[in-house]
Amino acid sequence: MKVAKITNTEFTAMVQAAANKLNKNSEFINSLNVFPVPDGDTGTNMSLSMASGYKYVNKDVKTNVGDLAGALAKGLLMGARGNSGVILSQIFRGFQKSTEGKETLSAQDLSDAFIVGTETAYKSVMKPTEGTILTVVRMAAQAGKKKAATTNDVVAVMDAIYESSTKALEKTPDLLPVLKQVGVVDSGGQGLVFVLEAFDDVLNGRSEAESGEHQPNDAELNQMIHAADQSVQSKLNPEDIVYGYCTQIMVRIGKGREVDHKFDYQTFYDYLAKLGDSLLVVNDEDIVKVHVHTEHPGKVLAWGQEFGDLATVKVDNMRLQQETIIENDEETSDNDESAVQKSESLNGGQPQSDTAVISVSSGKGLNTLFKSLGVNYIVSGGQTMNPSTEDIVNAINETHAKKAIVLPNNKNIFLAAEQAAKVADIPTVIVHSKTISQGITAMLGFNPESSLDENQKSMEDNLSTVKSGQVTTAIRDTEINGFSIKKDQFMGIVDGDIVTTGDDLVKTATDMVAKMLDDDSEAITVIWGDGANESLADQVQTAVSEMDDELEVEVHEGDQPVYPFLISVE
Repeated sequence: MKVAKITNTEFTAMVQAAANKLNKNSEFINSLNVFPVPDGDTGTNMSLSMASGYKYVNKDVKTNVGDLAGALAKGLLMGARGNSGVILSQIFRGFQKSTEGKETLSAQDLSDAFIVGTETAYKSVMKPTEGTILTVVRMAAQAGKKKAATTNDVVAVMDAIYESSTKALEKTPDLLPVLKQVGVVDSGGQGLVFVLEAFDDVLNGRSEAESGEHQPNDAELNQMIHAADQSVQSKLNPEDIVYGYCTQIMVRIGKGREVDHKFDYQTFYDYLAKLGDSLLVVNDEDIVKVHVHTEHPGKVLAWGQEFGDLATVKVDNMRLQQETIIENDEETSDNDESAVQKSESLNGGQPQSDTAVISVSSGKGLNTLFKSLGVNYIVSGGQTMNPSTEDIVNAINETHAKKAIVLPNNKNIFLAAEQAAKVADIPTVIVHSKTISQGITAMLGFNPESSLDENQKSMEDNLSTVKSGQVTTAIRDTEINGFSIKKDQFMGIVDGDIVTTGDDLVKTATDMVAKMLDDDSEAITVIWGDGANESLADQVQTAVSEMDDELEVEVHEGDQPVYPFLISVE
């Protein structure tokens, strides 16, 4: 099939196909990130980023491809999540620069656009690393350039770009030692390959059904082992992380009360470059986005405010992220595409006391349980989708209370909650609950008549009295900490450590509880969610009671995702 040019019709279809393909394959991309709990996020980040890009293209009525490329770049920038999403946005920012003013795209135009896209992406990263998405786009663009020198067939050029990207992806483990060590390809690179494949599908007239969801073969599944966090960060020792805070901001240029400087990219960039590494600074005429690893996130925020107001803020402690294999984080930012990033009032109005309690959780049953304990607001989210600082601030302010307490119920949400407490309209404190079980126990120490400081101390004192267990399913074969785990086996995880595995859900749960019990144990709470049911929960209750008939065992329906059972021992 020979196509002489790409019109607005083909370009819109290409972007839509890319958004669909990333959405369908996001779980596969996620699986390259995280081991062994099914809670990855690079695929989710890239999918949401491209969905935002398509939304902007779809609502643009222009027929000029250059203008549509500008809409794509704007949408990607506004919706970018995580490093992978930001770099993807920069590839298409360069693409837009190259195609500006073009009614249609020729084979040469297409090649040039990916060359400029590659250059823009590399420039946006302070220390470009080979073996990543950057390698994939560079090798793909070079192949397109070589092909465009011999043909004016747009399809042939796109074929060359896509085929080269797959070969580049295969090389990423050889270029990045950490990837080779853990036996995976780069997850961001895999996401880009799906984007380019979707473009190639459209130009070749292939239907979505012919090339839809990627089904990994046994070899790929066996390769996807030992990855505990996103991309190359997964194998770092926490003590080896020089700059511990992954800091992201989006600044509305020229807006706000603290503006002291007219925006100049180089001035803005140079100051931030002194504060850390892994720096990304991207902008258009309206906004500038920053990603940097630093020891001074406050300085990054203050610098941004000198050029405009802060539309979004995200700070993650990467050392904390490395301390447990079951918790991870990625930039949850500014995007309205996320279905879980919203606050939900439990009381339908102002809290009955001056103090509002906000809890982070996911699951109708859990929300009801927290309400029964006195929580006023739920911020939806948790292990698989951490809420942003903005989400928590909105929840605090919408309580209309005089003061507030936040229960993050996840270590990866601590910093976002702490940032929210600093900028909220009312005095706010954080009770540092690491798990749902700790959040529930903390509420037993809440007294609406006490001061914030008194409640914080009382509630945090309760945290050490509970052991938190989680049962989930392994997403691939692996060996870790002396356990040989098979895909789809159940795992019992206690306070971050895998303590038991098995093929039977009830037995795995009861074996986990047995390892949690000690002479002081008195009360067991079993919360069942997706993958379990009331009958199975009753079986766990019976089995635990048979261990010690003096134990008090309660069962609740939580509706939580990922974990069939959340079990606490007090």
